[in-house]
Amino acid sequence: MSRDTSRDGGFIAPGATLGVLGGGQLGRMFAQAAQSAGYGVAVLEADEAAPAAQVTGIHLAARYDDAQALEQLARDCAAVTVEFENIPAASMQWLAAHVPLAPAPTALALCQDRVQEKALFQRLGVPCAPHAVLTAGRDPKAIDADLFPAILKTARLGYDGKGQRTVAHAADLPAAWAALGGVDCVLEKKLDLAFELSVVMARGRDGSTVQFAPQQNLHRDGILFASFAPGPAITPELAEAAQIAASTVAHGLDYVGVLCVEFFVLRDGRLLANEIAPRPHNSGHHTIDSSTVSQFELQWRTLVNAPLPVPRQHSASVMLNLLGDLWFDAQGRQREPDWAAVLAQPGAHLHLYGKHAPRQGRKMGHLTCTAATAAEARQVALQLCSLLGLEPFHAELP
Repeated sequence: MSRDTSRDGGFIAPGATLGVLGGGQLGRMFAQAAQSAGYGVAVLEADEAAPAAQVTGIHLAARYDDAQALEQLARDCAAVTVEFENIPAASMQWLAAHVPLAPAPTALALCQDRVQEKALFQRLGVPCAPHAVLTAGRDPKAIDADLFPAILKTARLGYDGKGQRTVAHAADLPAAWAALGGVDCVLEKKLDLAFELSVVMARGRDGSTVQFAPQQNLHRDGILFASFAPGPAITPELAEAAQIAASTVAHGLDYVGVLCVEFFVLRDGRLLANEIAPRPHNSGHHTIDSSTVSQFELQWRTLVNAPLPVPRQHSASVMLNLLGDLWFDAQGRQREPDWAAVLAQPGAHLHLYGKHAPRQGRKMGHLTCTAATAAEARQVALQLCSLLGLEPFHAELP
């Protein structure tokens, strides 16, 4: 087995084993992409039945801070990456001292904390929403009244709408903060949004970057419902501005790996950075079926210091998330969706994550609908919404 753990950024050839911290669907799709190029993959994840553990040759069933498991990962792997950001900082720092690691612990730590994230945007001159930081000892009554109505978000561990409260008036802030446990939070002014978009990109160890065209994202109940590529409301000027801002963030972090920057687009046309994901992103899943290179291929390429090809989107696409709600009928009885009918639709690409316990709001898989034109891809997606009993998205697109 070839192995190169040199610190000079040398190429790690196929045949080596790559490690991933985290066993969810992102780790699963990373493993599948790396394996297709001839790499072995080891996953560190406590859950024996985790999606990534089902497809990898080496599964270290342990916590992310387990010293023995970390030592084995560093010993067996030529390089290590992550599939989500909330890895203990001490584990990342130890790995960085023993094996090539991407992204770096400093970048990961920043993306774990909304306070640091907002400070980065401001330092780099990337516009973001007006906000205030709430930390222990700060009087919530001293917050500028112009920020309300607002959304209060925990600084750490918030995702898919979790760790958030809407705060209509300044007088409501103390109770909202208390409901979130009084932890460090960011209070963001509630804005008049037209839509949301994201840019997925990759940056190599040599500073080279490649990007996918931005995709337009539609959320329901704080969870991504659909991503449209191309986005019907994304103009060339808006796309260019978002890609420049994403590159600014990647270079400002000296980032190595795949990175997603999410943006708000306001009704007055302004583009504001929302948050950073230091990994492949749900909105970029369509690239597996729509593009010449997927976000997961770019992830392993950045990890092994391989050349980064410029992605070319060969098919218009709509990506639909498949949540656990689909596995239950109107009476709450569990049943399997009609996959035969779904797969009969031309351009439908089904990706299930191997999760055996569906529940409301849990991401069980996704569907990518591809076609020659954006209108045709949206039509396929609407047909699939009808088949699965999902609310169509017509009225939600600007």
